[in-house]
Amino acid sequence: MHDFTTLLIEVGALLLLLGLLSRLSRRFGLSPIPLYLLAGLAFGHGGLLPLDASEEFFAVGAEIGVILLLVMLGLEYSANELVGNLRSAAPAGLIDGVLNALPGAGFALLLGWDWVAALVLGGITWVSSSGVIAKVLADLGRLGNRETPVILSVLVIEDLAMALYLPLVTAVLAGTGLLGGGIALTVAVGTVLLVLVLAIRYGHLISAALSAKDPEALLLGVLGLTLLIAGIAASLQVSAAVGAFLVGIALSGPVAHHATELLSPLRDLFAAVFFVFFGLTTDPQDIPPVLLPALALAVVTMGTKTLTGYLAARRVGIAEPGRWRTGLALVPRGEFSIVIAGLAVAAGSVEPRLAALAATYVLITVVTGPILARLPDFPWFKRWLRTRAAAQRRESTPVPDPLH
Repeated sequence: MHDFTTLLIEVGALLLLLGLLSRLSRRFGLSPIPLYLLAGLAFGHGGLLPLDASEEFFAVGAEIGVILLLVMLGLEYSANELVGNLRSAAPAGLIDGVLNALPGAGFALLLGWDWVAALVLGGITWVSSSGVIAKVLADLGRLGNRETPVILSVLVIEDLAMALYLPLVTAVLAGTGLLGGGIALTVAVGTVLLVLVLAIRYGHLISAALSAKDPEALLLGVLGLTLLIAGIAASLQVSAAVGAFLVGIALSGPVAHHATELLSPLRDLFAAVFFVFFGLTTDPQDIPPVLLPALALAVVTMGTKTLTGYLAARRVGIAEPGRWRTGLALVPRGEFSIVIAGLAVAAGSVEPRLAALAATYVLITVVTGPILARLPDFPWFKRWLRTRAAAQRRESTPVPDPLH
């Protein structure tokens, strides 16, 4: 009973603090994500006042938070839009992998680490945080922007790539050889394709089975289905986030509309828990020794990720401001990066500094990412874009011949 009482006090106090921090951030027009992370650092391992009784609660809540963020993203788009976006964004996905995985792998080799550590660090720097980006887009009111489908396409390609990468890197870390890795990869590919086909072909039947007229039944049905599919996907070594996203894609019409309204408060609650938990599990004392290498890696890969989004948006005809919004929105790394680092640490055969480097690197990108995402909204940035556009027009305008 005492432990339960302590749990209630810790959870209640921290959620109240998050509410105050959220209000403070809104007052200054900022995303609350960096403040949530700093709160987690303050009350986590090695922090000012460690919270022990509530750690398991926040661990489960963090997993649910990522799942809800992704199902809500899926509800914004139809299956046909997804397929069309994936086809058009395939080249951007390839560029994304090259520009962002290679710097991480090369950085590991420069530090003198082996090829397995390079494979792991390449994955950590490659994948943006779908959870953080979904929250930032919602906070900034950009879910309906023209560039948002481009951002979503890059994220989905990354998530699907992780469904293939995670089983492969798990097999490499476990030393099971090519056969074990090939089997794990085959299961992952088959599962993703099966869920995607079911979502596209039979999504209307799923929507018909859920009543949009009964809010209670709809909430329980959508939430239960999302957690069920996410759990099945995770048990088959496929990302739970991918499973949740595909559930959102499968729902359509009034069901999708009402589900969005019902799930929004739950998403906000558990998304905040996710960001706090990340801070809770990071020991501040581990940060100083790897701060400079993590900062250097973050600067390089924030630049390459911005370039990725800029090129992807330009390829589909998005205007200059939208290109910058796309690139800067993709900067944060998060849940997948931590999962990859956790696999490496659990294996025990990888460079011991990798965990601290990954945590510090992700923390830097997650804190700076939401701030950078707001740059295109500042007046001075808009003026710079207008000046740049005017200079480009002058350069492209032919100079009249004075003899004619």
